[in-house]
Amino acid sequence: MLQHLSVENYALIDKLEIDFEDGFSIITGETGAGKSILLGALGLILGQRADSQVLSDKSRKCIIEGVFLIKDYNLDDFFAENDLDAGDTAILRREITPEGKSRAFINDTPVNLNILKEISDRLVDIHSQHKNLSVNEHSFQLSVIDGFVGHNALLKKYKAEYNTLMNFQRQMQELEKKELQARTDQDYFRFLFDELDNAALKENEQENLEAEQAVLSHAETISITLSKVTNAFSGDDLNLLGTLAETINQLDQVARYHADIAALTDRLKTTYIEIKDIAGETAALEDKIQHDPARMETVNARLDLLYRLQHKHRVSTVNELLTLKNELDDKLLAIVSLETQIAELRGTIENQTESCTGIASKLSEARKKAIPQMEKKLAAVLKLLGMPDAQLKIAHEISTSLKPEGFDHITFLFTANKGMEPKGLSKVASGGELSRLMLAVKSLVSQRSLLPTIIFDEIDSGVSGETAGKVGKILSGMADFMQVVAITHLPQIAGMGKNHYFVYKKNEGGLTRSYIRKLTESEREQEIAQMLSGENYSDAALKTARELLSTK
Repeated sequence: MLQHLSVENYALIDKLEIDFEDGFSIITGETGAGKSILLGALGLILGQRADSQVLSDKSRKCIIEGVFLIKDYNLDDFFAENDLDAGDTAILRREITPEGKSRAFINDTPVNLNILKEISDRLVDIHSQHKNLSVNEHSFQLSVIDGFVGHNALLKKYKAEYNTLMNFQRQMQELEKKELQARTDQDYFRFLFDELDNAALKENEQENLEAEQAVLSHAETISITLSKVTNAFSGDDLNLLGTLAETINQLDQVARYHADIAALTDRLKTTYIEIKDIAGETAALEDKIQHDPARMETVNARLDLLYRLQHKHRVSTVNELLTLKNELDDKLLAIVSLETQIAELRGTIENQTESCTGIASKLSEARKKAIPQMEKKLAAVLKLLGMPDAQLKIAHEISTSLKPEGFDHITFLFTANKGMEPKGLSKVASGGELSRLMLAVKSLVSQRSLLPTIIFDEIDSGVSGETAGKVGKILSGMADFMQVVAITHLPQIAGMGKNHYFVYKKNEGGLTRSYIRKLTESEREQEIAQMLSGENYSDAALKTARELLSTK
């Protein structure tokens, strides 16, 4: 319930603080005194859009803060989900800067407007005259049935299951979209993969072939050169190895006479061994080098294939082609995987649909069972409100497909006159009739509602006399289950309140300011007397006011 409201720098309000109590509270005041302004300020902490035009003093920010008692309203899950500090009370605050920027807080933690609105929807219902039109909406009519049934836990479970089903279906749409694209690409991917796979690519193959191609292209030149080198080492005309052998032999003859000659001889022997080894390898290499046109053709053809594939795929190495082949293989496997995922998700959707269907069927049964009781009770309340011949029929249709609220489609059919066929509300109900019908609906569901507070802004529009007193009794009865605040111009309703708040204006320093205060019992008598007969009320009006207050 709303315990405290403070407003600073909002429209005609400079600074205002008021404590609210439980039960049935009345707010009265002259037209233009600021009652609607007070509701507008409250609306800001309930998530309504902000406008810097509401700032009375454009040089400082507007601050609205409400303190709500929440300990009995099962909001722990909300605070946990949004990482907010929880307690017996919740402090909702809204700030609007002169630049028009808006900030929202819950228990001093900054939050976005969606979160602020989410908690406020579970704390307060502000019912103004224009909201009477919502009774025409099928979604509201269905929510009325659900509020009367009181199956909040089952409905919450269904909505969670339905949202899960919708998520699965969105995933399915995405997978099917991917699969359609994949199917379009599959043949192309398969062609590219097979082409690379048939090429039997090997790592570093290109480098080896290019080296072999260089040798084959110059085989004759290489062979002639190697032959000359071999001949230089051990040929008939010039025999380098023979000359070195003879030189070593000669030095050996005198090495024993001079240590330096012995050292030179050893070095020359080492050189001889190395040159002899080189000569052998040169001869062996000469034997291997052959002019092979067939092999040259094979190498060239293979390199042409590699170059063509690289050009086609805009890469420069065989290793990059191998990487591309692996990527194509992964894409082809992913297409197969998509088929598997779709098949599995289809099964999941079937199971989830079955779960939703089961819960939706239970909701439908409960709604169908409640409709006759609700029609009967609404007729009784409408009779109290001065509409003895009014009938409200609730048409219940069951869809074949699941919807956010289940299978059901609800339509309120109404007539205020005897012998007339009930029709859609928008066709037959006047403004005053809609107002009383909405009050009847709210009073009916309030006993089962978990909402802490409801605020009525002139719910008594189009009501007077004896009916006004009955409206007051209904509002007072609702206050047995929740905090009820009613802004009214009718003394019969004002007299029913447990608490009475008065909104008034004062001129201060050339400025008009709005204020609110709680009236004492004697002040209440005077206020209701004025509501009955004007500012210069009579003793009779004062007596009537006392009688009205004594009947609450």
